[in-house]
Amino acid sequence: MNILVLDDEKEIADLVELYLKNEGYNIYKYYDSNEAIKCINEQKIDCAILDVMIRNVDGFEICKLIRDKGLNFPIIMLTAKIDDKDKIQGLTLGADDYITKPFNPLELIARVKSALRRYIKYNEKSDDKIIYINGLEINQDKHICKLYDNVINLTPMEFDILLYLAEKRGNVVSSEELFEKVWKEKYLENNNTVMVHIRRIREKLGENTKKPNFIKTVWGVGYKIE
Repeated sequence: MNILVLDDEKEIADLVELYLKNEGYNIYKYYDSNEAIKCINEQKIDCAILDVMIRNVDGFEICKLIRDKGLNFPIIMLTAKIDDKDKIQGLTLGADDYITKPFNPLELIARVKSALRRYIKYNEKSDDKIIYINGLEINQDKHICKLYDNVINLTPMEFDILLYLAEKRGNVVSSEELFEKVWKEKYLENNNTVMVHIRRIREKLGENTKKPNFIKTVWGVGYKIE
């Protein structure tokens, strides 16, 4: 597995590299964003750990660049900022996870492993089913989502959310349940992560936010696909 690490704080980048190498990962480490972008364009990357506040091209811009290229590998943002609006911005651009500095390296390793498990599952072939919902086709076997025969480019996290809602079709799923089933972590109050990912899925499906065709919001309760 190839992991890109970008942080202009040399001590942090070196520490992350050390812990990841100890887990057997191949690391592409950079202190400069332009060099990291060159690596993304030239190498096969399976996960990216990006510092938000980095010189030249910041982590948000690189995250957007990765997703605009149609690359779906997991992205974990590192930041010293703790404002919800910054976290929401990163998630809206397609980041999968967010870790605030200073952090426990063992927690970062756990987050990386979790993200990679989801990514591997997303790209593996399994003996599962295809779900059809009014022009929406979710192929669990190939991990492909289509809308009216057009492939929808979802990240593994977005695919898992949509699949879970589709499997629970007709039932309301709370943000807490979605978070704990998809992220497999304890849900904390005032967590906007689910809301941001739902928004991105709706955008990719071309949904009218006021009258969505697929993912309905049940105010104060959660989400459902009818």
